[in-house]
Amino acid sequence: MAATVNTQLTKTIRRKELREMVPLADSTIYEMEQRGEFPRRFALTPRCVVWDLGEVQAWLAARRSKPILMAPGPDVKQRRARPVKEQGQAPRPASTAG
Repeated sequence: MAATVNTQLTKTIRRKELREMVPLADSTIYEMEQRGEFPRRFALTPRCVVWDLGEVQAWLAARRSKPILMAPGPDVKQRRARPVKEQGQAPRPASTAG
């Protein structure tokens, strides 16, 4: 027997409508779903997945109310090509392959 779900779905949306509402790549949405940061999709059939419209709208409202945090800049000292020189370090002489 299938377990009954107590939540009421008002409307579901497919991928096309979701893309119109949330302009993120499919891979980004999938990764966010896996981390629990985006409403989870569910399957109606083996080839049709949908999202609960109410959950997506609530997620958008929550995102709108949060300030956007700036992403940290890259740590340039970890670069392999063109590493950043330390302040007291003398420049290395260029190799003269000839």
